[in-house]
Amino acid sequence: MILGAVLAGGHSTRFGSDKALAELGGRSLLARAIAALEAQCDGVIVVGRGDVPDRPRPGMGPLGGINAALHHAASHGYSDVLTCGVDCAGLGPDSRADLAPAPAYAADQPVIGLWPASAAPMLDAFLATDAKHSMRAFAAMIGARPVNLSAKAANINTREDLALAQEHLDGQ
Repeated sequence: MILGAVLAGGHSTRFGSDKALAELGGRSLLARAIAALEAQCDGVIVVGRGDVPDRPRPGMGPLGGINAALHHAASHGYSDVLTCGVDCAGLGPDSRADLAPAPAYAADQPVIGLWPASAAPMLDAFLATDAKHSMRAFAAMIGARPVNLSAKAANINTREDLALAQEHLDGQ
């Protein structure tokens, strides 16, 4: 079974407000991310707010969210976790298939990835070190491969990014 995890624990500093609640095409970015994962996964959680807190603590960036999701998956019978950031608007319907088998990540957006739940102890150990806690360093540590997804998701960090994504959506 595959667990979908929306990483939504960031501070949205470049965006200027809670971007999870920002609307694109009449739906919040959070609702869009949940819907994209629900279409591809056996269950979905939101990490960093409400459902599941970041692990080992808030402020660890996407790896804190992924770590929480991996632990949640392992304790609830899921084999893998498909992750995306709340700001990854337009996650393609074939992302899970593109990334299979785990571990793999989107080459241009490593927060989008398919991670084995069994990697949770390795990520715990990695986050306990003083090493640079980057997505790509974690991916390399567990042997994840970069994948070019068949559909590119927008990465919305600023209000300008949101406006461009809206223009793209309106042009379809």
